Amino acid sequence: MRTGPTRPPNRGETITTTRVLIVDDEILVRSGLGLIVGSAPDLEVVGDCSGAQSEDYVRRLRPHVVLLDIRMPDLDGISVLRRLRALPDPPAVAMLTTFDTEEHIGTALRAGASGFLLKDTAPDQLVHAVRVLAAGGNILSPTVTRTVIGGYVDGGGPDAEAATLARTLTGRELDVLALLGEGLSNAEIADRLFLGTGTVKDHISAILGKLGAANRVQAAVVAHRAGLVRPKPSDGA
Repeated sequence: MRTGPTRPPNRGETITTTRVLIVDDEILVRSGLGLIVGSAPDLEVVGDCSGAQSEDYVRRLRPHVVLLDIRMPDLDGISVLRRLRALPDPPAVAMLTTFDTEEHIGTALRAGASGFLLKDTAPDQLVHAVRVLAAGGNILSPTVTRTVIGGYVDGGGPDAEAATLARTLTGRELDVLALLGEGLSNAEIADRLFLGTGTVKDHISAILGKLGAANRVQAAVVAHRAGLVRPKPSDGA
């Protein structure tokens, strides 16, 4: 078995092997996700379990990243998330969702979820997502952006509070926030704006601070509520 750090990394700390725990009530789903994640040389699946077992597994196995089903019969994913986030040095947690779980998105964000992934996410995107989470980032896949945002953006036009928050940003920060709201990654934003990825990271850090957002998913919601993201024709515009 590959060895790696036994706790989540501190800010700026480099990890060589990312430890991953998969929490889902369906054994077949856990097995499939485990095969995908474990195929990457820098990722190690240290275990898989149900929701009721998750806190014990996290305490014993010290994963850096937890992939957590949002709907489970024994203990729902939101309850599990809250328990895990209350632990010392909690792991990054990404919720495994389907398109019919919009009502849980806002609750999961407020409880400290670091991202959202569809259960049918392409293998290479899943591996990339785990690496981003392990590095302290957040995942808002373009594939699930509309599902995440649609749960609590009513489509009634710009929100005054969000617009006020947006006015605290510089012009370049607004550009970055708008693209973040579309679900673009740091690298994609950098390419679109002809910036370095490090510069984009700095802008996003500043944006999160000014907006009072815990992560980029919450910032994306502000972007939509402030009217910075134009609906695409496929969104019903």
